[in-house]
Amino acid sequence: MVHIDMDAFFASVEQLTRPTLQGRPVLVGGASGRGVVAGASYEARGYGARSAMPMSQAVRLCRGRAVVVRPRFVVYSAASERIFGILEREAGFIERLSVDEGFAEPPVLVGATPEDAEQWAHQLQDTVEAETGLVCSIGVSTGKLHAKMASDLNKPHGVAVVPAARRDEIFGPRPVGEIGGIGPVAQGRLSEVGVTTIGQFTAMDDSDVRSLLGSVGTQLLGYARGEDPRPVAPRARAKQVSAERTLEVDVTTTAGIDPVLVAAATAAHTRLQHDGRAARTVTVKIRTADFQAHTRSTTLAVPTEDLDEIIAASRRVMPHPEQSGAVRLVGVSLSGLTEERQVALFPELTQTDAPGPVEDGKAVADAGAVVATVRDPGPAPGGWMTTQDVRHPRYGHGWVQGAGAGVVSVRFETRATGPGHTRTFAVDDPELITADPLDSLAWPPPTDTATPSGPVAD
Repeated sequence: MVHIDMDAFFASVEQLTRPTLQGRPVLVGGASGRGVVAGASYEARGYGARSAMPMSQAVRLCRGRAVVVRPRFVVYSAASERIFGILEREAGFIERLSVDEGFAEPPVLVGATPEDAEQWAHQLQDTVEAETGLVCSIGVSTGKLHAKMASDLNKPHGVAVVPAARRDEIFGPRPVGEIGGIGPVAQGRLSEVGVTTIGQFTAMDDSDVRSLLGSVGTQLLGYARGEDPRPVAPRARAKQVSAERTLEVDVTTTAGIDPVLVAAATAAHTRLQHDGRAARTVTVKIRTADFQAHTRSTTLAVPTEDLDEIIAASRRVMPHPEQSGAVRLVGVSLSGLTEERQVALFPELTQTDAPGPVEDGKAVADAGAVVATVRDPGPAPGGWMTTQDVRHPRYGHGWVQGAGAGVVSVRFETRATGPGHTRTFAVDDPELITADPLDSLAWPPPTDTATPSGPVAD
């Protein structure tokens, strides 16, 4: 079994299409007061920034060096389609888990040695990077659970092959929480009986696991022991994504419940991002102290993938504890999932540096100077917003780096150009227009004639 996972996918796509950002801490997400990190580059992760973290916290951790970029899901979706096309050409059918990861059972690896599998994986990495400019990590093992864990062993841009004979040696000492499906609550229950590693978990008696974690726990126990017969198969796309939060203490006021609602909406939004679609309907469920469920929903005028809109909609429909009674659980569900996106391309996002000196109405800045973003200032005069894709008939495709004092500063670059220079225009310059974000990819037509790579098993 093979698991392929693109490394820091959202941030890597931004660094690919905006080459000036390469090597810099990049945070993808909203920078408003409630903004969260949708993706963080490995440079940002080095400072401790992580996905699902409040953006303000991530910016502080990056010590003012972070560049905050508005998510461009239409670009990520296009990149995903290109990547999966390559993977299916090279590895056969791919079971897609999200926009940036999937499972495969390449026929070429049937009967292959670990050395053959490692060589094949490195060749696949090279092919993906050569044709897209993006890197991935690959795990190869005896089943889905272990292949997925293997792909995490040597990130980023790593390969790990874990044959059955070395499975216990490699995974046994690792934290039990690395098993998908064993979350914080299950980890707590296992810790109470002295089980903190995967090896300790696989050594447990089945009945003990069932008493602690139920039937799902015994299923995970089998997977962890290598009894994982799940094949690579088409996955029906989810009709909804959701998240729930159970309160430690019942809450009786709307103000008290709001942080829990925001947390549930944020978790649901994270799952929506991994799904790669937008949502039209937002549903809020609460369970009161008497275990009664109360559910309300709203359907938006246009599908959204924006966290602030989802939180605002959740607040509008949330049943109030003052009327329903004390609340012990809050859930947010996003449904009506669709590939459609809002017409409005890029709402405001970040604070920008002042533009550089102007020469003859235009200024050229050093290609290494990048705006470090901190907060959301709203649209600049003239309607330009930082990180917005634009086009100029002379300079081509670029993105808004800063605006103010009647001028807008644009860095002109795409995947194909390498780091570009910044030029400054009057905010009402008629030659500067909004552009299709997909143009920043500047990819040649996909390769359709290549044959699968890698060693052929005997």
